[in-house]
Amino acid sequence: MALKPTIYKFRIHLSDLDRNYYDTLNLTLAKHPSETLERMMARMLAFCINAQEHLAFTRGISVVEEPDIWTRTLDDKIALWIDIGEPAVDRIKKATRIASAVKVYSFNSKADVWWEKGRQDFNALKVSIFQFQWGCIQALAKLVQRTMDISVTITDDSAYVAAGAGECEVAWSLLQAS
Repeated sequence: MALKPTIYKFRIHLSDLDRNYYDTLNLTLAKHPSETLERMMARMLAFCINAQEHLAFTRGISVVEEPDIWTRTLDDKIALWIDIGEPAVDRIKKATRIASAVKVYSFNSKADVWWEKGRQDFNALKVSIFQFQWGCIQALAKLVQRTMDISVTITDDSAYVAAGAGECEVAWSLLQAS
């Protein structure tokens, strides 16, 4: 019998000071059995950083033809493709052909090696690549509860997250701008 995803519900009070974007997001995230809490929280944070009308989670890890998060236009074209993790260069090359904008958020302990190995190839592509600090993502994952009411304040290259279980700051760096 296949394992089922674990459902997490987030009510996020979002303040993006850089974009003057303020919203309350009610997100339901399905954590795939093979997904870590760190990856799930990186997905949640990438969603907050890019919050806009029509932004949505896709069917996730089990559907390789789709990103983790996307925005589709009214005529069903992909306006924004967001991958979480360390995707292959070929995957991102394909994404740049079918989406108007492509972003990657790397987050784990292997991210530096992944970036050094693929930097030359990624430089030839129109893609923005960000790296969350691994220790920050680990601290964020420690705050996780199945149902959460959290506050996320984004300014410069960091997000301040306050939840019932505590608070943390998640910083990121821009590795490549599109």
